[in-house]
Amino acid sequence: MTVSGIDRLHSQLSKLEDMFPGYLTEIVEGSIVMNPVRPFHGKTIQRLWAIAEDQLPSGWALVSEVAFPFDDANEFCPDLAVIPAEAEAENLSAYPADLIELVAEVVSPESIRRDYDVKPRRYASRGIANYLILDPLQGHVVTMWNPGPDGYRGRDTIPYGRDLTVDTPLGRLTIPTGRLPVDPKAPGRS
Repeated sequence: MTVSGIDRLHSQLSKLEDMFPGYLTEIVEGSIVMNPVRPFHGKTIQRLWAIAEDQLPSGWALVSEVAFPFDDANEFCPDLAVIPAEAEAENLSAYPADLIELVAEVVSPESIRRDYDVKPRRYASRGIANYLILDPLQGHVVTMWNPGPDGYRGRDTIPYGRDLTVDTPLGRLTIPTGRLPVDPKAPGRS
């Protein structure tokens, strides 16, 4: 697929989002994927945004659900990404993936495989230093670091309730995971 092909798909994605409010659309492994947005998903993003925003050093900004083309078959809309503030100020609907310094995805029932298997490989291959998977279904956060061509070489799983400290190239980020929602309908939850 050429760059103009990606531009065409991006245009189609924008139209789909307008036709189906309440759904997030992405291109994953060459397919257009639509996921319903659930309250716990949105609440997790909002809380993480509030936690992270005050800890970012000057010159960096948060973006959510904007497009980042990775290759011909993948254009992700991360739940939260840290990019240079100068780029964020351009107020675009799509940015180069190489701008991302840290990325976070919130798991939904439909996104488990993509968030845990597909996206880590792509994020790591672009050298994104830190990837966080916030999982309200399992009540834990997975932190990945040390990117390589085949994925992240470092990985920890922290149950919600403990503070997570992530050492990033931008400095230390502390996330009090006890403030993040857990889906009471998730398997294994009562």
